[in-house]
Amino acid sequence: MIVLGIETSCDETAAAVVEDGRTIRSNVIASQASLHRRFGGVVPELAARKHVERLLPVLDEALDQASLTLADIEGIAVTHGPGLVGALTVGVAAAKGLALSLDRPLVGVNHLEGHIYASFLTEPDITFPALALIVSGAHTDLVAMRDHGAYQVLGRTRDDAAGEAFDKIARAMGLGYPGGPELDRLGRRGDPRGVPLPLPMADDSLDFSFSGLKTAALLALRKGRPADPSWRADLAASLQHVVAAVLVDKTMAAARSVRPNTVLLAGGVAANSTLRSLMQAACGQRAYRLVIPPPVLCTDNAAMIAAAGYFRLSRRHRDDLSLSAYSDLPVA
Repeated sequence: MIVLGIETSCDETAAAVVEDGRTIRSNVIASQASLHRRFGGVVPELAARKHVERLLPVLDEALDQASLTLADIEGIAVTHGPGLVGALTVGVAAAKGLALSLDRPLVGVNHLEGHIYASFLTEPDITFPALALIVSGAHTDLVAMRDHGAYQVLGRTRDDAAGEAFDKIARAMGLGYPGGPELDRLGRRGDPRGVPLPLPMADDSLDFSFSGLKTAALLALRKGRPADPSWRADLAASLQHVVAAVLVDKTMAAARSVRPNTVLLAGGVAANSTLRSLMQAACGQRAYRLVIPPPVLCTDNAAMIAAAGYFRLSRRHRDDLSLSAYSDLPVA
């Protein structure tokens, strides 16, 4: 089945064509980073307007790269939350229009579910049960996956997400937007124990909390030596190390009860080199199979939405034109 995916949850306008849920025929992403950089973060109204401007050209390019026409599309999948409501509405409206005009099945895909399915584009032979850690600028979730579409949320952030902490500290350090990748690059030159920071919510719970760590890092920045390049690199390295350490520790704690065949690391923060390294080491010690998508599939993209949509469509899941622009992760 050839599925067209549309993703407009935040500041990437994306469209992709995926065959049978595992083969990427095209994956086009138009970033808005340069537009929002001067504001230090995403401006929702500007993001929605830019999606209106870019979505049709992005769709055309995705079809061209796949050497297909709209007539070849057999299903349409679109992100319908979570995200910026105005931005999501643009993508959902376009998907509805295409489904109606082409008489093709329409399916809404939760954005977090899409991040999980980026792993299936990376390693098609994933077996269940699987344990997914989804880490992004807005979300930090531990999810057990017993089968396609069958999820159990084991833990979530109680306040700030890990990626938000990275972005806010990066902005305070003057690293620009998006801050996470810049923090990662700077931290590679630093000592991960050079600036003492508390482990965030290092208890037996599978939930997360990063607001206190963000405050501690801001205080360290205020009282430290921010003009010293070596000290700044140490702060970046130390922040990433404590975040990655607690993410990995809680994932391994959840794995003891889930007993997964596969551990999946997903979301934009899955591109972080410290997190990838610590998770690889922890899974290697315990003989867990670990799947981490390449960076282009960790950040927001439409190929993951098309892949998730294929598996929903193959279970005969359909949405009608009342599909809303918001959903929570389906639990079954």
